[in-house]
Amino acid sequence: MAVMSLFLLVAGSAAVAGLARRTPVPAPLLLVAAGLAASYIPGLPNYTLDPHIVLPLVLPPLLHTAALDSSYLDLRANLRPVALLSVGYVLFATLVVGYAVYLLVPDLPLTSALVLGAVVAPPDAVAATAIARRLGLPHRITTILQGESLVNDATAITAYKVAVAAAVGAGATWSDGIKEFALASLGGIGIGVVLMVPLHWLRVRLRESALLENTLSLLIPFVAYAAAEQVGASGVLAVVVVGLYLGHRSWQVDFETRLQEDAVWKVISFLLESAVFALIGLQLPVVARGLGAYGAGPALAYAAVVFVVVVGARFVWVFPATFLPRLLSARIRAREPGVNWTAPVIVGWAGMRGVVSLAIAFSVPATVQDGGPFPGRDLVLFLTFTTVIGTLVIQGLTLPVLIRALRLPGRDTQAETLAEAQAQNEASRAAEERLTELLRDERNALPGPLSDRLRTVMERRRDSVWERLGAVNEVTGESADETYRRLAREMIDTERRVFVRLRDARRIDDEMLRTLLRRLDLEEATAYREGTS
Repeated sequence: MAVMSLFLLVAGSAAVAGLARRTPVPAPLLLVAAGLAASYIPGLPNYTLDPHIVLPLVLPPLLHTAALDSSYLDLRANLRPVALLSVGYVLFATLVVGYAVYLLVPDLPLTSALVLGAVVAPPDAVAATAIARRLGLPHRITTILQGESLVNDATAITAYKVAVAAAVGAGATWSDGIKEFALASLGGIGIGVVLMVPLHWLRVRLRESALLENTLSLLIPFVAYAAAEQVGASGVLAVVVVGLYLGHRSWQVDFETRLQEDAVWKVISFLLESAVFALIGLQLPVVARGLGAYGAGPALAYAAVVFVVVVGARFVWVFPATFLPRLLSARIRAREPGVNWTAPVIVGWAGMRGVVSLAIAFSVPATVQDGGPFPGRDLVLFLTFTTVIGTLVIQGLTLPVLIRALRLPGRDTQAETLAEAQAQNEASRAAEERLTELLRDERNALPGPLSDRLRTVMERRRDSVWERLGAVNEVTGESADETYRRLAREMIDTERRVFVRLRDARRIDDEMLRTLLRRLDLEEATAYREGTS
């Protein structure tokens, strides 16, 4: 039954995510809505979000994928705003939300309120950047949001541990909290630094076996997370550090490994993201049953206030964090010109919460040290759920409208294409010089047609990017480069059908067919990547 429930969850969420690609609604929002609707279906399996599965088994691969796709250089260039959001804002939100809930809810201890504050403090690692990329936000804003989402979970989990220790009566103090934070952050970074070099060395040494390299790639995020958590450090930071390093050095890995790894992680990321957002909606029956002594009316009123405080606290932090450093430092003003009020508005509104908040909330202990019930646990879980749903639906649906209303400049695709063309031109010149040098050696002698083919392929790569900047065909609306790719794919498809016909006629066997098809697949993949770069 458990296997069938898991299959239904994965298959159903993947189907909804696929449907979302045909609609203007972002996939996370449609998945949450589908989960909410499905929670009312009679006889549906009880999908309780287990923190012992989500945190060690779901979070590491999602973070690893995001880190691999992130730019270490861009994150380093934006280290100040990323740190202010991922550390400063999370701690600020923990205190503001916690104290507001303490004042709002009668008889709720401050320690329990701070637990809620830590739980709802971190924006989701997937939702904001997924929507930002789909909407084509400026590169710097996307980098900041992505960098924040990579690190803020570590800050929130550490703050949560300190708050829970105080709530259950374990005698946590401010000094204990500082020590806990130092161990988690420095320890997580340290574990990541220790692991990243030998793991990359091993990946490079396995160059002859793409299957082994990708098996190692699948294990890396779990190894990094478990190693850090074993010593009380932040597994999140360890995974992020390793992922950033491996992504930065991925060019040193064999091409076949990169092709396989990219495909494997895209599938894993798609399935996990789809499942976790559907799981959020499916938690409705669990949190509704657990309200206990709190009535539905007062609980919903608390939820509305918490939502407003969560959203407001982010704006209260983002605007000073954006403009105060510029006010105090001429160097920052010179390095980051042209920043106005629209960017912090977008960053402030893009604070959707997600599955990590719910997973942490479900891990709140049921009892305190003396055996009594954890004060307000059911309310903490309910308010976390409503905050996650509220931010995903309200902010997620209105973020595109807000971006259009502010007329924020999108990515300058023309400038990016020009930079790509210039880089390709420089690389092609270097490759041409290297080819000429190699052909002077008699050991590399090639017949004229083959050496000409090498030069033609090189020229094709160099010219294709420039052609994207040129005029388009008046009949088809295609550039010359796009027409070339379309015709090349038609030719490849024709060859593929001939190979299959020859196999069916028993003129070649299946093993030879697979070899020939793989060669065509690689050529078609190259054409596709050129067309979407």
